[in-house]
Amino acid sequence: MRPSKRFVKLLEKLFPQRFLLAKLTHYPIFRKIIGKMLFDKTNLTILPKNNIVEITLNKKIEPLENIIVPSKVVEYFIEKSNYHFIMNFCLCKEAMQCKNYPIELGCLFMGEAAKKIPKELGRLATKKEALAHVDKCRKAGLLHLIGKDKIDQTWLGVGTKLPLITVCNCCNCCCLWKMQSNLDEKLASKIKGMPGIKIITNEKCVGCGACTEGVCFVDNIKLKEGLVEIGKNCLACGRCVEICPNDAIKLIIEDDDFIKKTIERVNRAISE
Repeated sequence: MRPSKRFVKLLEKLFPQRFLLAKLTHYPIFRKIIGKMLFDKTNLTILPKNNIVEITLNKKIEPLENIIVPSKVVEYFIEKSNYHFIMNFCLCKEAMQCKNYPIELGCLFMGEAAKKIPKELGRLATKKEALAHVDKCRKAGLLHLIGKDKIDQTWLGVGTKLPLITVCNCCNCCCLWKMQSNLDEKLASKIKGMPGIKIITNEKCVGCGACTEGVCFVDNIKLKEGLVEIGKNCLACGRCVEICPNDAIKLIIEDDDFIKKTIERVNRAISE
């Protein structure tokens, strides 16, 4: 089915109900149906912002420009792909009438399936244009989510036979995946943080609660006994690092192969 403007508007009206849909996946019959329809072979990785990454290695890296940052993953696939499609709006942000980020900064799709996306949703672009688009998204404060997404294959009507790489440009207020914490654990694991990256806290925490106020888009930060506690489902997106006024939260990289392993993960996902 090719998505019409009317169909897109219907999706936007139903969008706020995604949390209810996610909660239904805790019931086996709904989990099986919803999982097959919308999450089959989905494999997504969220990339933290470049400027909040600290490299933890046995030796100091100099100069700073030599540090390989998370956005290199997206740039790798842009250079590798022959087809790029830039959405002229973000379905999530438009559905929620986002007040914090530009609605016109939509997803980037790559791969042969991108040729099948209806032109009324955006346009085919060159590699240079695709690189400029994701750079603009980063400068606006959005996070990249990259990989294979059955939901996109379904609503775009491109099917599953041809490869489609999704690059969502996500905000913490409207993102579809805010429902992750409501999903059944198996389906929730379809979205991951980069391998070798984690969030840590330190003694500077004063329990101000700034990081608990709508910052974590998967609702994984709580205050416990007056101090911040990062839950086990942390995706290491790093938004909490940015918001902390006391420098009490850090995003670190423990594995210097984090870029390579993320690229390998995405390649495996799109080849399935």
